[in-house]
Amino acid sequence: MSTFNIKIEPTSNNEIKKFVANQFLTSSKSYEFKNIDEAKPSPLAQQLFYLPFVKTVYIAQNFIAIEKFSIVEWSDVEIEVAEQIENYLNSGQILVEEDQTSKKVPVTVYAESTPNPTVLKFVANKPLVDGTFEFKNIDEAKHAPLAQALFHFSFVKEVFISANYVSVTKFDIVEWQEVSLELREFIRTFIEDGKQILSDAILNEVKEINSSEKKEVIPLDDFSQKIVEILNEYVKPAVASDGGNIAFESFDKNTKTVKVILQGACSGCPSSTVTLKNGIETMLKDMLNDENIKVEALNG
Repeated sequence: MSTFNIKIEPTSNNEIKKFVANQFLTSSKSYEFKNIDEAKPSPLAQQLFYLPFVKTVYIAQNFIAIEKFSIVEWSDVEIEVAEQIENYLNSGQILVEEDQTSKKVPVTVYAESTPNPTVLKFVANKPLVDGTFEFKNIDEAKHAPLAQALFHFSFVKEVFISANYVSVTKFDIVEWQEVSLELREFIRTFIEDGKQILSDAILNEVKEINSSEKKEVIPLDDFSQKIVEILNEYVKPAVASDGGNIAFESFDKNTKTVKVILQGACSGCPSSTVTLKNGIETMLKDMLNDENIKVEALNG
């Protein structure tokens, strides 16, 4: 059995930190505990509540998120908490006693339009995955049970899963008003039944890809790193709210060209390439004080 390693990640809420594991923690369910009594099914969550600053504990597929009270700063305690979680997971003890938590937790899913008319975003009231996962066809989705199930609908062209939402791209054979209710209910039931969103194999694939890329990738220069930081801080949140993702591809210092990859709802959108290109280009020119910067947007 491989060793658990924990990586600390910030969230949009300053009171909440994510402690992300290098392998899946639960088969598909996620749990929320607001106090030590609610946490009886999870010895780890109970243990964490003995820390006086812990307000809420969330356990999802491959991460544990903790909301704290404001009596401490995360910078003072996060390393200690990460070590505690890592040590517990590596002890081989039970994370959550499934039989005590078998009661279905109601799930709500709502549909949200995106700038891309062929893409609809289905947002759940609970976290689904950590990271971004894009599937162009059913073969690519072999380790993603939810995406694979969605491809059995004849009108589903692509599936993009990130955070707490699923973006679905359709073929032109149907209109959204004809199928959106059916699709929303299917996704809601799939999640509520506790079925797997992703399998362990896909996490291992991502880990292997990241390991091989680390060997090949040349470290970014300072200017490219600044571009990445601007994209992550100012552009990614807006793109995610539209059901997509943006990733830095490269920067050519000779032509002053920044290449970015568009995924999810942004990929193939009639307006996103121009809008994002112009928006990002203007932002980078202003923030990096260089009028010669150009942006090329590529579809993922």
